[in-house]
Amino acid sequence: MTDIPRGAISRTAKLASLPLGFAGRAALGFGKKVTGFAEDVISDKIQQRTAEQLFSVLGQLKGGAMKLGQALSVFEAALPDSLAGPYRAALTKLQDAAPALPAASVHKVLAAELGENWRDRFRDFDDTPAAAASIGQVHKAVWSNGKTVAVKIQYPGAGDALVSDLKQLGRVAALFRVIQPGLDIKPLIAELRDRVVEELDYTLEARSQRAFAKAYAGDPDILVPKVIAGSARVLVTEWAEGTPLSSIISDGTQEERDRAGHHLSTLHFSGPMRAGLLHADPHPGNFRIAEDGRLIVLDFGAVARLPDGLPAPIGPLVRAALDGDAEAVLDGLRAEGFIPNGGDLDAEAVLDYLLPMLAPIASDEFRLSREWLRTEAARLANPKSPAYTMGKQLNLPPSYLLIHRVTMGSIGVLCQLEAAASWRSILEEWLPGFAPSS
Repeated sequence: MTDIPRGAISRTAKLASLPLGFAGRAALGFGKKVTGFAEDVISDKIQQRTAEQLFSVLGQLKGGAMKLGQALSVFEAALPDSLAGPYRAALTKLQDAAPALPAASVHKVLAAELGENWRDRFRDFDDTPAAAASIGQVHKAVWSNGKTVAVKIQYPGAGDALVSDLKQLGRVAALFRVIQPGLDIKPLIAELRDRVVEELDYTLEARSQRAFAKAYAGDPDILVPKVIAGSARVLVTEWAEGTPLSSIISDGTQEERDRAGHHLSTLHFSGPMRAGLLHADPHPGNFRIAEDGRLIVLDFGAVARLPDGLPAPIGPLVRAALDGDAEAVLDGLRAEGFIPNGGDLDAEAVLDYLLPMLAPIASDEFRLSREWLRTEAARLANPKSPAYTMGKQLNLPPSYLLIHRVTMGSIGVLCQLEAAASWRSILEEWLPGFAPSS
């Protein structure tokens, strides 16, 4: 493979192979159903083969297909072990790896972006990528001044691939319910379509990374590498050595997992206040843990620009909920557009719907876990549950869609880490209006 497969027909054929391949393997006793899988219908072998095919197809296509896979992978913590087990390894691969471009293609991009004499800007350049992701891969190199740098290079054809994928993925959306039963994938695809095109311009990413690097310079918990140079399709930054967060999830000590979770949550809530930006791509492949324990943040292609910080009503609304002020919560939700016009809801029922979600910040310390997330997912997705009925009566305003998606993704990673911390203290420091009035 010399670049991303660009043709809509060829890419659609690959994407279509996912549900077709699954249906072929699971046809016996499966009827015409492609989703809503019963545990006794799906054998471990079928699950494993489907996971392997999922990684193979999305990983080879890169582009929007792999971007969607990465976005979904952070939610695997919500699945029952009987279903999640066969997918976990494949989805973790999506977070941190993809088939690499050959050196010849890499050199063509560097020549086009940095000039035919691009080698003069480096003392050394390693043709073997150190990491590969959805629309680009990273190479380790030595800059002309002797500084070790990371060189992110965009895959040729990434733009066409993104547009093609995000048009076609909705047609195979049903398959992704295997990964997250009850998940409506189409709004996620629409939101990704609105955002990921920005990632094609590395000059925008460089601007965001510079803002984060300035905001977190000298921070004891979070390290953002400085930008050295770049263009629309090449970004050169300081090299930061560390252990992949996915390795901390799989093999880290409890102390390492707790510390990583604390720092990740701090980044999520402090970014809007400190940098005017929300880091909007919280999958583990974007993070490393430095030897001194700091969280290294590596990718700033997806951000939400929040120059005034997080929406001002969030903090007071969450505080009112924890204080049990049901009427204030109902009024606040209505004012922000969470309750459709004319919606007549019982304030106490709304509070009962919200409080279990807020359990992690209701006490001094809370361990986020796969078990907790699965319990919440089941509560919200069970049609017989009052929470399911209430959820159907609420609306997610467009201005909150990205914030909600990123927050849910971050919680998914924290649950993979099984991390414990004083999440409430983090919010009291960084979420305006949340700290109790003295």
